[in-house]
Amino acid sequence: MTTWTRRRLLGAAVAATAAVVGGGAGVTELVAHGVLPGKYVLDQLDGACSVPSPPLDVTMLGPSTSGTFFSRARRRTVGYTVAFPPGHHLGSAVPLVVMLHAFGRNHASALTGMTPQQAVALRVGGVPLAPMAMVTVDGGNGYWNPHPGDDPMAMVMDEVIPMCRAMGAGRPPQPVGVMGISMGGYGALLLGEKFPQVIRTVAAISPAVWTSYRQAHDVNAGAYASAAAFDACDVVTHARDLSDTPVRVASGVDDPFHPGVLALARALPDQAVVVISKGCHTDPFFTSQEAPSLAFLARHLGSPG
Repeated sequence: MTTWTRRRLLGAAVAATAAVVGGGAGVTELVAHGVLPGKYVLDQLDGACSVPSPPLDVTMLGPSTSGTFFSRARRRTVGYTVAFPPGHHLGSAVPLVVMLHAFGRNHASALTGMTPQQAVALRVGGVPLAPMAMVTVDGGNGYWNPHPGDDPMAMVMDEVIPMCRAMGAGRPPQPVGVMGISMGGYGALLLGEKFPQVIRTVAAISPAVWTSYRQAHDVNAGAYASAAAFDACDVVTHARDLSDTPVRVASGVDDPFHPGVLALARALPDQAVVVISKGCHTDPFFTSQEAPSLAFLARHLGSPG
């Protein structure tokens, strides 16, 4: 704690250099809005953000399709990608993972270090994942919760999942899970809480969890439409709604959202898996947690058919 405090104080002296230090999804937002920019620079310099990423180990790739559709929920045209596992085809009946992107990213950059095709062809510890498809989609920068004229949550539930089910992915009895990074990690938890009858398992990497509406609004006024919207979509307050849903949360001890993740960890049901380890809110940490998160999802989704 002493080291954390010292680096926070020293951070003010180097805040001006924060914008030139490369970072991951979400860091762009945090630096732009002035959240501990100096601390982030010091974390980079003193090695707090140095997290080893395992080499990408994939089997042959399965089929993938990308395109656009007009989202009535978002009132705009959005892009998407759907990837199927090796040995399957477009239309195969397999479980579905909805992958939610971070702030400033889109369907083409939802994952770090791999594509959706590679993600569902991944081998973890030399063992291929159980077959499952993955979809990514453009959700904007509104934290995957409803805003006037833009409802990415409704887009996922009412448009994206039905589209994938028409292709075979996630079509009952095949289950649906959700995964996300940063803003998308928050969104994954939110969808799991709001729709437990559809979302059967959740994996959140470095979720962007705010501890109050004021905190969220001061950093990003567009994250929630109002204080009432924050209350309705506060994943800490509603964490017990995940009581019947397998959940994995992973975050770094030097992540600026660490206080929110700790509050979430205290509120989650006892069976939730919470991994707090070395790392920051950066691509290396995200990449290091993608394989174990996908393995967690595959294990709990399985394939009933």
